[in-house]
Amino acid sequence: MIDPLNLQAWLVPAAMERLTLALNHVLSSEDAALDKMRPHAQRVVVMEVEGWPAWLPPCPALGFRITPAGLLEWCGSAPVDAADLRVRLDASNPPALLMQLASGDTPSVQVDGDAQLAADVQWLLAHVRWDVAADVERIFGPAAAHAVMQWGSWLKQAIVSWKGGVGPGPEGRP
Repeated sequence: MIDPLNLQAWLVPAAMERLTLALNHVLSSEDAALDKMRPHAQRVVVMEVEGWPAWLPPCPALGFRITPAGLLEWCGSAPVDAADLRVRLDASNPPALLMQLASGDTPSVQVDGDAQLAADVQWLLAHVRWDVAADVERIFGPAAAHAVMQWGSWLKQAIVSWKGGVGPGPEGRP
């Protein structure tokens, strides 16, 4: 029988390494993002997830050190005490948070710490987005990228419609 605690001890570092790779992929796609982060090399940013539901597995430590290249390096599974910046995210409603992210909205966060680092992280949150279509096109070609963009546009309209307004369906009909 698989021990869930050992499974989690194995899965969390693997998942955090993949998350770090994904964040660095997004950061490296924008030269301006790297330019904003490079002056903060060796500083530590900690994301604190507040209101994490008890029915979910515990949220891993989300501490990241900024590298001289302006990228991120996960600090490991131990909590980080000396953070230069703390970013607090309300995760008490994971489905709503995921819908907010899926619709392209920036989640509400509270940022505390070094003023310049805070301003640069706020800029990143407001301006840097993952270009899914460019990645799909690089791997599968322009037709697949176009299909993904159409599907994403329809999904965004559906989420916006579900959140409170009535919007068009996939063919422009309500």
